[in-house]
Amino acid sequence: MKKPSLPTQIAIGMVLGVILGAIVGESIVVIKPLGDLFLRLIRMVVVPLVFASLLVGTATVGDPKKLGRIGGRTLAYYLCTTAIAISLGLLIANVVQPGAGMDPTVQQQLLADFGDGADASVDRMRTRPSVSDALLDIVPENPMSSLANANMLQIIFFALMFGVALTFVAKEAHKTAVLSFFEGVSDAMIQLVHIVMLIAPIGVFALMAAAVGQFGLDVLRVLLLYAACVVVGLLIHMTLVYTTAVKLIAGMSPARFFAGIRPAQIVAFSTSSSGATLPVTMDRARTKLGVPEQVSSFVLPLGATINMDGTALYQGVAAVFIAQVYGIEIGLGGQLTIVLMATLASIGTAAVPGVGIITLAMVLEQIGLPLEGIALILGVDRILDMIRTVTNVTGDASAAVIVAAAEGQLDSEPVESEAA
Repeated sequence: MKKPSLPTQIAIGMVLGVILGAIVGESIVVIKPLGDLFLRLIRMVVVPLVFASLLVGTATVGDPKKLGRIGGRTLAYYLCTTAIAISLGLLIANVVQPGAGMDPTVQQQLLADFGDGADASVDRMRTRPSVSDALLDIVPENPMSSLANANMLQIIFFALMFGVALTFVAKEAHKTAVLSFFEGVSDAMIQLVHIVMLIAPIGVFALMAAAVGQFGLDVLRVLLLYAACVVVGLLIHMTLVYTTAVKLIAGMSPARFFAGIRPAQIVAFSTSSSGATLPVTMDRARTKLGVPEQVSSFVLPLGATINMDGTALYQGVAAVFIAQVYGIEIGLGGQLTIVLMATLASIGTAAVPGVGIITLAMVLEQIGLPLEGIALILGVDRILDMIRTVTNVTGDASAAVIVAAAEGQLDSEPVESEAA
């Protein structure tokens, strides 16, 4: 009997984890260290892979004008899809009105159960730096410290500047030596991803079992309509917006695109982290979608940092839901403010689990909604975080395909991966 492919093994592990977690309950969390080990191995690869591949990708572009063109196309695509995502979320929430009929008893119970988590999110939001400080913080004072602390925005900035500077190095031998070293690092990290992915089915199984066992599925029954609005919006955005863009702009069939990115989507679902999924996304884009390393090493790390379509859509639905629960009318101006704030808040958002709650607090405060309303949705946030991370990662991959096609560098017959 033929051994199932790695994506199939991961999917089986995820399903078995959900079933076991639902049956066993909270005691199943004892196997979570297996999932944590898988996460740590993946995260171990992220910083060296992002730095080396982004530096090489920038330096090999050669022409600063071409680099600017790739960067401009990437940013334009990310901003456009984020604005579409948040608008779609607002449209669904306004039509369905998931918060209009919540039982006051249920509302008070949710506020009591999750009030502490809401308070923590508000406190973290209020300690965020100003816009000017946040922009200045992109430039690292000590690049080694940025690498040690995995500050992705600073790492990306330093790698870009290093790569640009390398293009102006006069001595070709020096330039070649540096590029060869970092190309070797990048290739080695990709191979390490292949090795780590061999235990992905076990890691995903443990993570899913622990998540379902700890949080349960009962809370979904209370917030089913709200959760359904978010999930439907995310699915529409993935299957229509990304599919249309990939088909019309890049000429790639949706079947090939989703088959190519499927393992990255599964890892994103189980980890709720675009950053942790990044090595897998980069590998699949290069080996299955035909995106050259020169493009993928620039577009994907940038996307994992600033492209949060799923998070933006969820914030739109959540803001309207909370307003409806409290009976607060949000006019056109308030909803336009949500679009603007959610789009801006998604830029620079850390690619880690649960950060969407922090940026949601920013949006709520800006439009004058009660911040304690966050407690109403915390019960299902972990599950929704998993799905919106899949959307974020899928958006990153679609951007890489589209930018590569626009540059005339998309390979119709990509190199096969050993991890396939």
